[in-house]
Amino acid sequence: METNYIIHLNSSFKRFADDENATPFHISLYMALFHKWNSAKFRNPISIARDDLMFLSKIGSTNTYTKCLKELDKWGYIKYTPSHSYHVGSKIYLYTFGKTKKTTTTKTTDNATDISTNKTIDKTRAQDVRPYINTLNNTNKLNSLNTSSPTLKNKKLINSKKDDDNKEKKVAQKKERPTLEEIKNYFASKLSTELESEKFFNYFESNGWLVGGKTPMKNWQAAANNWLINVSKFNNNGKNKQTPQQNHSAGKLHASTDKNFSEPL
Repeated sequence: METNYIIHLNSSFKRFADDENATPFHISLYMALFHKWNSAKFRNPISIARDDLMFLSKIGSTNTYTKCLKELDKWGYIKYTPSHSYHVGSKIYLYTFGKTKKTTTTKTTDNATDISTNKTIDKTRAQDVRPYINTLNNTNKLNSLNTSSPTLKNKKLINSKKDDDNKEKKVAQKKERPTLEEIKNYFASKLSTELESEKFFNYFESNGWLVGGKTPMKNWQAAANNWLINVSKFNNNGKNKQTPQQNHSAGKLHASTDKNFSEPL
């Protein structure tokens, strides 16, 4: 009799599938033992080293390793003969599940030899389906409730209305901006030059029609009147050659850059 690699593994997997007590640790440890047994040409017993088997089976706890090894022995997967000597390894006998005769390669036994004292049942219990993580997430439930709450809906409606109002204001401001032709006509009606109207237009067009660089312009005619007043004021004063746009950028003090501070107030 010899061990058939494929038949043995298929039979082993079937036993683990039918065994309600088996865990991934048991299966991992058994596969590590099978690897050692296969390397030894399926000779019994094999000598094992704990650190080596823990590394192969990816079991990090010594207690878990020892517990699984004893339970595999108890359930009839292996025969475990512990060694109490530090210099001598423990012995493991692996049972052959599924055998084939040397004289044939086509006929095999259908059922594995059951040498376990604790027989497993034929039908396993239906496994519980692991619930989707979002169904257990309380945060998601709260978010779902908050999304459907009237208060949140009202907030969304208010924010949406504010956004619409802001868009309408921006559109209205763009529409209220005068064209260069309108400004030329207005300055002409005030008996001002075309050059001055272009200065006015270029200055406010470059800063987005903001008064003082911050506040949107509400009445461009009033701004034009102030511009003309500043033009006449600075033209009448020969010493002050500051332009209206420089006057706007200087702030409320309207200080001139070439002021003579030796003159009395």
